[in-house]
Amino acid sequence: MAHVRPSRSPDQQPASDRDAEPRRDSVPDHGQALKPAPSRQSLRGLDWFIFFLADVQTGFGPFIAVYLTTQKWTQAQIGLVLSIGGIVGLIGQMPGGAIIDAAKSERRVAGFAVATIGCCALAYAVWPIFPVVAGAAMLHAAASCVLGPAIAAISLGLVGPRGMAERLGRNARFASLGNGVAAALMGTCGYLLSSRAVFLVTFILAFPTLIALSRIREREIDIARAHGHAVEEDREVARLSNLLGLLRQRALLVFALGVFLLQLANAAMLPLMAGVVTTKSSEWAPMLIAFCIVVPQAIVALTSPSVGAVAQQWGRRPLLMLGFAALTIRGALFALVHDPYVLVAVQLFDGVTAAVFAVMIPLTVADVAFGSGHFNLAQGIVGTASGIGGSLSTVVAGFASDRYGSVTAFMGLSGVALTGLVLIALLMPETGQRARTA
Repeated sequence: MAHVRPSRSPDQQPASDRDAEPRRDSVPDHGQALKPAPSRQSLRGLDWFIFFLADVQTGFGPFIAVYLTTQKWTQAQIGLVLSIGGIVGLIGQMPGGAIIDAAKSERRVAGFAVATIGCCALAYAVWPIFPVVAGAAMLHAAASCVLGPAIAAISLGLVGPRGMAERLGRNARFASLGNGVAAALMGTCGYLLSSRAVFLVTFILAFPTLIALSRIREREIDIARAHGHAVEEDREVARLSNLLGLLRQRALLVFALGVFLLQLANAAMLPLMAGVVTTKSSEWAPMLIAFCIVVPQAIVALTSPSVGAVAQQWGRRPLLMLGFAALTIRGALFALVHDPYVLVAVQLFDGVTAAVFAVMIPLTVADVAFGSGHFNLAQGIVGTASGIGGSLSTVVAGFASDRYGSVTAFMGLSGVALTGLVLIALLMPETGQRARTA
């Protein structure tokens, strides 16, 4: 059975206890948990933490290759460093989730990870030599492995399972806004100053990120709930209270396979399309590709909160199917459309898929794992499946494009997305009911 720690209402605690100890939800005599009521300060702190964290993480995107090229690195050296970071990021998904499940304070773990990433950015800027950059890449990847689960755990600890859908919608909106602002800011710094300035800006942005994190009140994060422990005991919770029971959950295994297929179909689409656009319109390719990135981000920022609300009304499966359907259509249109400017319009479907899965992946994992006490480890399992799918996607699609042409490659990716749609439709149970009754 899941172990639930004794709790009492914050109103019954002495003031000193409320300041020093994390809050636990009180449980009335009839067994129904009170709805969490986090303060506006904590919720806004989480909003801005996610916004600034997206700014910080954007600095480690394509800017790395540009910067290291200006430092006279060979493409082989750059590729090796990126591969090192990718491998650490892949194998660190499950350990990262397990660390968050074992943590006494998710906020402190997140703060340490942000500080580590800031120091890595400074190392890139000051010492662009291979041993330092390789070490920084490993530390950055490892820190990133705990940040995703930490954000989801803090969210769940603040709002509980019934408020998770709406909260994840806000998380996705602020992450998307942060990505957009950071891309513009760092692109401008790189153009007007130097590519080194991008990493100095990234280091500086770590400070407002930590300030925003400090605004989240520690006592309002219910530790047991953040780890996926249930307030009420039932037969299903008892079955899930050990790790083996969680791993035997059909819904988790089917969903992990679905996320694998999602990334296998999705990860290579934009790079492959960028190559096609460059071939057809090399002069306008950079601008068109920029639009292809901005359009989905704008859709995510605008629609993510609505996705969370709709998930509460419709359930999870219809939205998961919608996301896979949009990806299937996008792949088919990339294969059939030849006008570079129309291809940008096709990216609207990428926005639909991104908005759906930005909310639905952590939300569905929360549904499936709630009651097990291993919510963040379950996130790591799904994250590993996602990483494997994304890694294979570019290799398989690149081979198919070189061997059989881009049309065949796009149709193949569309077929993989269709397989994911069928998988969700036939095998994935509806998981939203437990969240509504938790």
